[in-house]
Amino acid sequence: MTSAPDRASLSLPSTHPLFLDRWSPRAFLDAPMSTGELQSIMEAARWAPSAYNSQPWRFLCARKGTPNWNSFLSWLVPFNQSWAGNASALIYVASRTVMLSPSGKTVPATTHEFDAGAAAMLLQLQAAHLGWATHAMSGFDVEAAHKGLAAPADFKIHAAIAIGKQGPADLLPEGMRPREAPSDRAPLATLAWEGTFEGHNEP
Repeated sequence: MTSAPDRASLSLPSTHPLFLDRWSPRAFLDAPMSTGELQSIMEAARWAPSAYNSQPWRFLCARKGTPNWNSFLSWLVPFNQSWAGNASALIYVASRTVMLSPSGKTVPATTHEFDAGAAAMLLQLQAAHLGWATHAMSGFDVEAAHKGLAAPADFKIHAAIAIGKQGPADLLPEGMRPREAPSDRAPLATLAWEGTFEGHNEP
């Protein structure tokens, strides 16, 4: 199994290992996931913050071996199908693009994507805490997934997330194995600072 680099040496001492050790592998073992395990992962996402507590996110799931699995897998692009088919579960992340205002009117939900992303990150951190690996994907047929999921018109499908038990890189096709390693991150000063954009040059 590919091990994560020593990210602790690249981060502030107070950064929790849960954040440093999480990455997005593609090699998964053939490990069944129970309904209870999946629900535990989803429960963490339920507690994410959202504008006006509107909770616009929806997570649509299929565990491997269940009736919806083949459909969920078929909406991924072929490259992602080639490895995600070994995952234990697939989750599609959606969010509602409108919300009820405090006055009771239906208005655009301007933060629905931000809110859904926050919930999706809690889901992935909970999975890591429980010993599961996750890999989020943008590579899927959005129209096919929207139709196949029977999503209402006012919902947007953002991403798919594969969940599984991480396995060794040699489970992957040979051409994919060199990529089976954690990614680096830009220096903190490139991504966050006190003050405005003035004086900071974007690449």
